[in-house]
Amino acid sequence: MKRLQTIFVHLSAMMLLVVAMTASASALDLDAAAARAKGLAGEVDNGFLAVPPGASNEAAPVIAAINNQRRAEYAKIAAQNNLELEVVGTMMFQKIYPRFPAGTWVQIQGTWKQKAP
Repeated sequence: MKRLQTIFVHLSAMMLLVVAMTASASALDLDAAAARAKGLAGEVDNGFLAVPPGASNEAAPVIAAINNQRRAEYAKIAAQNNLELEVVGTMMFQKIYPRFPAGTWVQIQGTWKQKAP
């Protein structure tokens, strides 16, 4: 029973993070979406952005800024729920992966691929 309560708390925290990240759509978010659409940024299964293979570093400043925002949010959630930051990042990736459009670059377990339709 305690394990179920712990899982529920973690999932609730992740839902709040998704809502917060969606609600805080800044110019950087729009740039990140454009960078993903152009293949200049990809999502990694640790919850952060990275430059996919063959892409230029044109989006590197946007990627760094978004990753800093994400790191801060993940750290907050991790501290509130006694989790490692890496666990929160992975959970976030799993939560938002279905929302990525086909063709989005993703790195899963070290391998880059474009999300299938």
